[in-house]
Amino acid sequence: MDVPTIRAPISGPNGLEKNDVMSAVQIVCAVTVPLLWGYQFVVIKVGVTEFPPLFFLALRFLVIALLLVPFVKRPTRQQIGPVAAISLFLGGLNFGLFYVGLGLGSGSLSAVAYQLAPPFTVLLAWPLLAERPSLVTSAGVVLAFAGVIVLAAGPGLSANALPLLLVVGAAFAFAVSNVLTKRHGPFDPLMLMGWSSLLTVPQVLLMSLLIEHGQLASLVAADERGWLALAYTIFIGGIVGFGLWFWLIGRCSMGRVAPYGLLLPVFALMSSVLFLGEHMTPKLLVGGLLAISGVANAAATGGSFVSMDRGPDGVRRTALRNDEVSG
Repeated sequence: MDVPTIRAPISGPNGLEKNDVMSAVQIVCAVTVPLLWGYQFVVIKVGVTEFPPLFFLALRFLVIALLLVPFVKRPTRQQIGPVAAISLFLGGLNFGLFYVGLGLGSGSLSAVAYQLAPPFTVLLAWPLLAERPSLVTSAGVVLAFAGVIVLAAGPGLSANALPLLLVVGAAFAFAVSNVLTKRHGPFDPLMLMGWSSLLTVPQVLLMSLLIEHGQLASLVAADERGWLALAYTIFIGGIVGFGLWFWLIGRCSMGRVAPYGLLLPVFALMSSVLFLGEHMTPKLLVGGLLAISGVANAAATGGSFVSMDRGPDGVRRTALRNDEVSG
């Protein structure tokens, strides 16, 4: 006898449901996050010239943990496992691979390669969160990803494969952390950031000690640019950026939130034009417009997905509906 499947809300333990239409405040936050992270590409590029990349990352997480952990609640016994897993994928793997890849490669190429994170997130959310994107949402992601491909096209794409592969690996790790945050949440954003940062410090510090050198010397030799870069990654890209990101994940479906990440290369390349002296090209304009159009299309309809459950008679059915999100 086929037992019917009982489908529980995936977003949190309280079982509250909301119509997954992003408010104006949520849309502003969803655009602000890739803006802050896009400009952070230039900042990190400066920082890793002053400090060894993984040591720079360890300093970032150490300061965030010291600022937040004393003032936020401890994870519950049920939360400590998911928080540790999130720290591994978000901190150790995502940031570790990304900082090393960015240090070895170019900022613009890294920004483009990292945009595999939103498609990875949408793909992982399908089997793990039962969030099957609608055709319109998928079309929006494809359109935005086409803009990223336009931005990436050029002779420099195959110049150095190792940095590219490292950043792609970082994008996949970030997608896994997004799904874990959604699946086991909702979390208090500052609690998650503080404790995941604390758990990340030994991971990246150990990697730094194993493969880098000159850590102590960099503390003495770094100029004000290096320290300002560290401050930006801590307060702007870290506490503000990830605080908003975790808040959005807890309240909106990944089909809604993930497409906004495709704006990141647009902002990253704009920051390169403004601060690194790169020129605005037709390719940049076309790719940016495609990415923005795709994000707008996916965001307008991205909350719909197809859920697949069994009815009381054991027959598998599909239904197009909005995501269940936590309050």
